[in-house]
Amino acid sequence: MQGFFFDELSVGQSAEMSRVVGSADIEAFAEVSGDINPVHLDEAYARTTTFGERIAHGMLSAAYISAVLGNRLPGPGVIYLSQSLRFRRPVRIGDLVVARVTIISLDQAKARATLETVCEVGGKTVIDGEALVIAPRRPA
Repeated sequence: MQGFFFDELSVGQSAEMSRVVGSADIEAFAEVSGDINPVHLDEAYARTTTFGERIAHGMLSAAYISAVLGNRLPGPGVIYLSQSLRFRRPVRIGDLVVARVTIISLDQAKARATLETVCEVGGKTVIDGEALVIAPRRPA
C-alpha cells in the first residue's frame, strides 16, 4: 500500500472508495460491534419502522470513511484524532456507498490534516462530517 507523506498533501486533494452494502456486511458489522438493533437485522421488525425495511448501521458507512483515510489519503500510517458525523439518510441493502475525503486545511507544525468527509448514495449525502488526522512524515 502506498499513501502520502505530510509534505505531499495539499488543500483540495481528495480520494474516495465505493462499496455496495450487502446483508452479510450488516450482519458481520453487528457481530463485530455488538450492535444488534433489530432495524438492522430483523426484516419483520424493520418493516414496522419509518424506514420500512432493514437499514445498515450508520457506523458501517462511517467505517468506509476510515478506510479511505487509512488506505488512500493520507493512507498507511495515518493516525485518526477525531471525526464528526451527521447521519442524513439511511443506507439500504444493495446501496452503493461512495465515501470521499477532501483536505480542507493543513497544520505544518503538527503534521495534521483536516478533511471534509462525505458518504453518498445515488449522489445524495447519507453522512457528512469532518476528520482530523496526523499524516505520516517522511523518514529522515
